[in-house]
Amino acid sequence: MSIKNIRLEVMQFLEKNVDSFVEQYLIPVEKIWQPSDFLPNSEGDNFFEEVRELREIAKELPYDFWVTLVGDTITEEALPTYESWLMDVEGVNQVENGGNGWSKWIRQWTGEENRHGDILNKYLYLSGRVNMREIEMTTQHLINDGFDIGTGSDPYKNFVYTSFQELATYVSHNRVAQIAKKFGDKKLSKMCKMIAGDEMRHHHAYSEFVNRIFQVDPSEMMLAFQYMMKQKIVMPAHFLRESGQKISTAFEQFSDSAQRIGVYTANDYVDIMQKLIDKWEIDKIANLTDEAEKARDYLMKLPARMARISERIVIPKESHIFKWVEPARLL
Repeated sequence: MSIKNIRLEVMQFLEKNVDSFVEQYLIPVEKIWQPSDFLPNSEGDNFFEEVRELREIAKELPYDFWVTLVGDTITEEALPTYESWLMDVEGVNQVENGGNGWSKWIRQWTGEENRHGDILNKYLYLSGRVNMREIEMTTQHLINDGFDIGTGSDPYKNFVYTSFQELATYVSHNRVAQIAKKFGDKKLSKMCKMIAGDEMRHHHAYSEFVNRIFQVDPSEMMLAFQYMMKQKIVMPAHFLRESGQKISTAFEQFSDSAQRIGVYTANDYVDIMQKLIDKWEIDKIANLTDEAEKARDYLMKLPARMARISERIVIPKESHIFKWVEPARLL
């Protein structure tokens, strides 16, 4: 039997538990928070006063913070790309009989994720500190350009990617929340804390999918994990660009801002890698082929190697001036 067919069988095996995954890791629409719970109430008599207060507090936040928050928002807003990619994964069927269990999971996961870009976009709009038209053009470019995360339609590789990426977005949003609180923006801090909580919950789900696969197809899962770590996890917004620029030209500069302010760093990347190795107990996986054993050895040594490389990374001291965030707006 081909590797592809085995993956399909494993996905069908796991699909039997999708309803329990939805119940355990996702929250019903009527019970989960919504953006309007944290934003000024446009129906209320105090709306303009609440907006003025939001804008006044926002003046305290520094330049690299705004760049990072904008980049995070754009990443969240490009959700249509991520949903369409996952719907194409082997074992996911959104057509026959109204879709299978996996397409149900992806739609409901997407519904939760959609709120993140929604709340951040509204906050940025009300803050008056950024150029919304430039942000909107970058978002449209990012959706137009799509992305290639190096997983193809392989569910094993995709679940490694989502396990890693959900934890990375948790780190990023949680750090933004901490910085916002430090500068006195408690409401923004609360928003980002709520987003971070969602991301951690989603991380637990996708990492559990990988854990279940290790139990039934350990060697191929190990090889898929090695493949993703060897080629490195690219961020969802790696094609980021500003208006009038070429594809991917803004991503490194956005990443520099995030590293400079300590929101997401090379050390965080290594730390997440180690967390996944520990979570899946890679050192204890049994019944591996010789090739998978070599993959395990590679993975166990990789965090230390990557940590040494990260020590040599030099981040520019000066911030790139983005069209999204014009310094004059922050004065």
